[in-house]
Amino acid sequence: MSTIKALVIGGVAGGIMTALAFTFLIPSSSSTANNEQNEEKQPLYWVAPMDPNYRRDEPGKSPMGMDLIPVYEESSSGDAGSGTITIAPNVENNLGVRTAKVQRRALHVPIRTVGYVQYNEETLIHVHPRVEGWIETLHVKASGEYVKKGEPLYSLYSPELVNAQEELLLAMRRNNKDLIVAARSRLNALQVPEDVVETLIKTKNVQQTVTFSAPQTGFVDNLNIREGFFIKPGVTVMSIGALDEVWVDAEVFERQTAQIVEGLPVTMTLDFLPGKTWQGVVDYVYPTLEQSTRTLRVRLRFANQDYTLKPNMFAQVTIHSDMDSTNLIVPTEAVIRTGNQNRVVLALGDGKFKSVAIKIGRVVDEFTEVLEGLIDGDSIVTSAQFMLDSESSISSDFKRMEPPEESPTSVFTEVMITDVMPSHNMITAKHGPIPEWDWPSMTMDFVVAEHINLATVKGGSSAHIEISKQTDGQYVVTTVHIIDSAQSTQATMSESVWAEVKINSVMDGHRMINVDHPAIKEWDWPAMTMDFNVADNITLSDLASGTLAHIEISKSSSGEYLVSTIHVVEEASSETSTAVDAVWTQATVNAVMSANNQLSLEHDPIEAWDWPAMTMDFNVANEIDLSDITAGMRLHIEITKTQDGAYVITTLHIQASDKGTMDHSQHEGAHE
Repeated sequence: MSTIKALVIGGVAGGIMTALAFTFLIPSSSSTANNEQNEEKQPLYWVAPMDPNYRRDEPGKSPMGMDLIPVYEESSSGDAGSGTITIAPNVENNLGVRTAKVQRRALHVPIRTVGYVQYNEETLIHVHPRVEGWIETLHVKASGEYVKKGEPLYSLYSPELVNAQEELLLAMRRNNKDLIVAARSRLNALQVPEDVVETLIKTKNVQQTVTFSAPQTGFVDNLNIREGFFIKPGVTVMSIGALDEVWVDAEVFERQTAQIVEGLPVTMTLDFLPGKTWQGVVDYVYPTLEQSTRTLRVRLRFANQDYTLKPNMFAQVTIHSDMDSTNLIVPTEAVIRTGNQNRVVLALGDGKFKSVAIKIGRVVDEFTEVLEGLIDGDSIVTSAQFMLDSESSISSDFKRMEPPEESPTSVFTEVMITDVMPSHNMITAKHGPIPEWDWPSMTMDFVVAEHINLATVKGGSSAHIEISKQTDGQYVVTTVHIIDSAQSTQATMSESVWAEVKINSVMDGHRMINVDHPAIKEWDWPAMTMDFNVADNITLSDLASGTLAHIEISKSSSGEYLVSTIHVVEEASSETSTAVDAVWTQATVNAVMSANNQLSLEHDPIEAWDWPAMTMDFNVANEIDLSDITAGMRLHIEITKTQDGAYVITTLHIQASDKGTMDHSQHEGAHE
């Protein structure tokens, strides 16, 4: 027996030792990974979801019985703004966090309210007597009876009616036409039926009782008389209303009044006939609100050919507003409403959340319109957002982080050059507002790029300049186009604008060009195709259809429009060209090597090829004459990359800065 016990004890001890050996000597990779992860991200503390002041150093339950939420140190949370919190994926899953996307779509806004069916007061007639008398016979016995036009309502005995008939007979016996007309007029004024008057004239017998008939077809309402009643003028005997069409009086809240206009479609249901829907329209919107209820009365109109709708019925109506423009909407359940703020919890991804303030608009069923605070595509929390907000709202700035708008590094503007300082390589210029940089109109000193020859720039000149912002924050003038030279046109111009156009056709014989130009705001011109006269000093033979150009359009004192300057931006493509790529740039001539047909140039940066500004030697196309090119000249050149990888100058413009136009006599190109 002792031997068996010893064997059992030995086996158990061996198993324990083996397990310990595997645990300590051969740790699993998953355990190692988990330990490393725990070491990397250890919670700073645990906090109650609904009470941020309740903190503990270990997991547990809050006083409300809810699981404490771990709070981690997250160095990258600042990127999303203050108030960003991070929770572990398992905690996010346990909380039941659900998200939804902010959408931009049409928001149909039905306005639901109640109303009461009423007579159409446009067809409601009240019956009043014109004389005193007694009701001898009442042909309508009760309210609600249906009568047709011309059917008898009641018979009246009135001494005044008897006397009026006697007066007519007396006038007839005297054969006095004036008295006859006066007597008949009195009977008509007392509303004696015409057939009674005709019978009186024929029979010469006075009728002691006169029967009055229904003036229209409808239902009798407010029957206030019985047989034997004595009635006087001003008493409402009865009312007759048609029910072919009814009104429904409804009321809407003050905040909904802006959405109500006449003509909107309306649907209506009533409890007495479930499943049936009536279609109507908004007939009238009352101009004032009810003082006691702060509601607006609205009159609705519905057809009722079968008389199904009865006055004073209670109805549920829906007014279909036409304010269904595209708006940002979020699920209503995602909005957290506080005393002075509305906010949602943004899901930033990777377990990060942040509370942001929003401005809400209309609330329609399960959706709420967002006016400010979110953009299309944002992800927001729709479930468990209150617990996340309780932590994030402690330090949140409630602002959605927006990427800063990048301002352009260079802008073109028109200036008046007031002073030139060649020794400092600077100019003083007065410019207008520059909205791209939020600059007002002002006079400034600018450093001018080294490649610009200030000898050709004079004080008092108007120019089109490019201002570039350098990496060190300095603003430098990198391009100068003098636009008010006396040689720019032969006519005296009072106004001019610049535009980039496409030349469709050249009419050399008429000194005209046909161009497509964009909208010209200065003259309120839309984008269109136009014919323009061209100044005499511009050579049209250098232009071709399809050419892109920067032109100056001048308006003379006589109202005529003239193209006074043309800068060719891109030549029309040629089928014979062997170039596979080409760019335009500006360059300064350092040296002319006529023997080798080469130029040494210091060119501007070429973004299309990622070339910085540098000095290079270029081969020049054989068609270009270099005899007029000298060192120091400023050129506008086209550099073409041929199929064998060589870079060749195929087009060349000499920039004459002291002139208003390019020197087109020096414009040559390999494409020609």
